Amino acid sequence: MRNPLGLLALVVPMLALSLGAAPDAPDPDNPRDARAALRRAVAESHAAAERSARLERDAETARDAAARTASETAALAARIQQAEAGIAAAEARLSLATRERAILREELGREQQPVVRLTAALQQFSRRPLALSALRPGSLKDTVYLRAMLDTAVPQIRGKTRGLRSRLAQSRRLRAQALAASEQLRTEQQRLTQRRSELAAIESRQRLESRQASGTANREAERALALAEEARDLDALVTELDRAGGLRQRLAALPGPLLRPAQPESAQVAEAPVPAPEPTATAAPAPYLLPVTGRTVLGFGAPTDAGASGGLTLAPRAGAQVVAPAAGRVAFAGPYRGYGRIVIIAHANGWTSLVTGLARTDVSVGEQLVAGSPLGIAAQARPEVTLELRHGGEPVNPLRFVG
Repeated sequence: MRNPLGLLALVVPMLALSLGAAPDAPDPDNPRDARAALRRAVAESHAAAERSARLERDAETARDAAARTASETAALAARIQQAEAGIAAAEARLSLATRERAILREELGREQQPVVRLTAALQQFSRRPLALSALRPGSLKDTVYLRAMLDTAVPQIRGKTRGLRSRLAQSRRLRAQALAASEQLRTEQQRLTQRRSELAAIESRQRLESRQASGTANREAERALALAEEARDLDALVTELDRAGGLRQRLAALPGPLLRPAQPESAQVAEAPVPAPEPTATAAPAPYLLPVTGRTVLGFGAPTDAGASGGLTLAPRAGAQVVAPAAGRVAFAGPYRGYGRIVIIAHANGWTSLVTGLARTDVSVGEQLVAGSPLGIAAQARPEVTLELRHGGEPVNPLRFVG
């Protein structure tokens, strides 16, 4: 009979891995990690470019000014994430090229030593004039002998140094790749700065346009802050906000007051309209996005000090753009104890997204967002952004719905 404790010791690590335990931090000097980072950055750049193109088309076809502005800001946020991914890809290419050049330089240094000695001897021989050799006794015979020996040795030297010449050509190609990666890095950094300025201009215009509705937004923000003060933890806050959001939806679905007809005696009782059944009352929000580009440091269900992780923790670039994972309404935005600045978005059908770890929030309570709308930026020092998706208060793995 096998020892059950021994089996448990084997099963627990396997469960930790299957639940998405945090991987080791990537080593920038490791070629495998650099290539993985390059592939991830290229894929994220392509996805952000496609999302931005789709949002720009939505902005062009939108009839409502608010919807058009929302799509424009989301498209700019996608362009910012595309530039961030482009910077990560350029840094990975530069790291790979620099490392390969360093390795090749060491190999060339070892292989060039015999060639250097041979070249020095040939140069010394070539500086000896042929006329002077003819005046010395016996030197002419030596010269003829050396010339014949060189005629035989030169093809062999060329054959043996063919690999060395190819390595020198490879070194030149790597240098060109490193220069191109450096230029691409500068271009992406300039592009990122420009797009951030454009996004800031649009957000300033939005704030000016939304001052008319500031009274209602302020009242909602005050209620959200009061709930945050009363909630003992983040789970309780999300539950209370879900309950308030459900009540708001039920109140909005109620019919408005009926006006008294001009001739009451001729009024007829109208039958209540039968509500159309919802196609999928529990459908998850779609499309669903990751809020930042970067590597996953903690997976859904991974063991932590507080229990199993209820979301994903991503490590983006310093100050990275954070976007809304799906369309919805901002239920809470601001600092919360122990989590930095957070944003809670209420989606349709009882779904809620929680984004934590922001250094700055650019949305306000009550604001309607589209998928990809800018929420804020990540921290500058050791940024980590956590995404939690919940349905009816229960955590759900967001990777099931990320397209």
